[in-house]
Amino acid sequence: MSFRPISISLSPNVEPDDIRLVLKLIFRPWLWKKRNKNKESEIESLENEFKKYFNVKYAFSFNSARSCFFALLKSLDLNPESEVLLQSFTCNATVNPILWAGLKPKYVDCSENDFNIDLNDLKNKVSLKTRVLLVQHTFGMPADMESISEIAKENNLILIEDCAHSLGAEYNGKKVGSFGKAAFFSFSRDKIISSIYGGILITNDSELAQKINDFRNSIKYPPHYWILQQLIHPLLLNYIVLPIYNFIDLGKLFLILSQWLHIVSKAVHWKEKRGQIPSYFPKKLPNALAMLSLNQFKKLERFNNHRQELADFYYKNLSGTKFILPEKFDNRKNAFLRFSIKHPDAHSIIYKAWEKENILIGDWYTTPIAPYDTKLEEMEYIMGMCPKAEKLANITLNLPTHINISKKDAQRIIDFLKSTN
Repeated sequence: MSFRPISISLSPNVEPDDIRLVLKLIFRPWLWKKRNKNKESEIESLENEFKKYFNVKYAFSFNSARSCFFALLKSLDLNPESEVLLQSFTCNATVNPILWAGLKPKYVDCSENDFNIDLNDLKNKVSLKTRVLLVQHTFGMPADMESISEIAKENNLILIEDCAHSLGAEYNGKKVGSFGKAAFFSFSRDKIISSIYGGILITNDSELAQKINDFRNSIKYPPHYWILQQLIHPLLLNYIVLPIYNFIDLGKLFLILSQWLHIVSKAVHWKEKRGQIPSYFPKKLPNALAMLSLNQFKKLERFNNHRQELADFYYKNLSGTKFILPEKFDNRKNAFLRFSIKHPDAHSIIYKAWEKENILIGDWYTTPIAPYDTKLEEMEYIMGMCPKAEKLANITLNLPTHINISKKDAQRIIDFLKSTN
């Protein structure tokens, strides 16, 4: 058995050209942080690419999608304690910017069909204090934007799209991220494109854009050491951690040690699990990470075509089994960040895949707000609020679709799943 696992995460998008770019950047620290005044910087180039891709007037980069969402909420000038509707079966990275902005998260249950916000529960949760509706396109599967837009309009809600999972997805032939007042995207380590950390915020609202720009001008770039942590991450993962991951757990131990020694950063800081804000949020997107994001953005079509091919492969080969496959909708084009399936013994299957086959199948999410050790009370979530989301957290497992998963890898996963069926 190979020591290198079939993995759903751990910087899955990294290819040789990304590694070469990282190596080039590590030895050129003058390129890391600020814009080159003599020509268009990679930061500006990335923002311009998003403006063209979505045909919008404004795009603002930040060092994470969390920073994007926080900047947006602060720029909306909402009254303290205003409610922000969002679905459960999400990540604390979505909830925290609401808390940091002094607003109230109000949780809506999700649909078991597509993991997205439940329309009936959404209608019931709107109150006189509700000002914002955040729509998450879970795992790259577009939400029902026609119905959601009607509900937002009827209740005079500010509609924002969380497209962290869904860059390139479409609803009725229109790109997700194009339906609300604003939308934000993530470039974190396991997303559609990746620069380890990073995000971008888009809007067509000129007044809002000015306030976002003012906010961004008021914050700084992350320190050089934080930027170095992100550059080191794909090198350690690809050359050390993954090759020895399953060799008496050496790779996993090395990753934990590297994070403990602050050689690389964690995906989620311990403070975030308690509703607190780490020192590196909110910050501007440094030029080095913009370069990595641009390099990945150039490959977006190829990445998403590959994800669709693997999704079709999973659909074909898992049809007729006891696994419940994602529902298909004729008017939605999925980005398939994950191929999410359901099974009553999901957690047991995930454990067996790792223990017996060196396959890291995803357990995103095992709680209504991930990661599992998030303090739910600090997120203002009480168990029982969203029963469908809590049920899904116990029966959902995710199959990898990223560019480094081959059909041979996918067949290994399918064979293992069928052996448990």
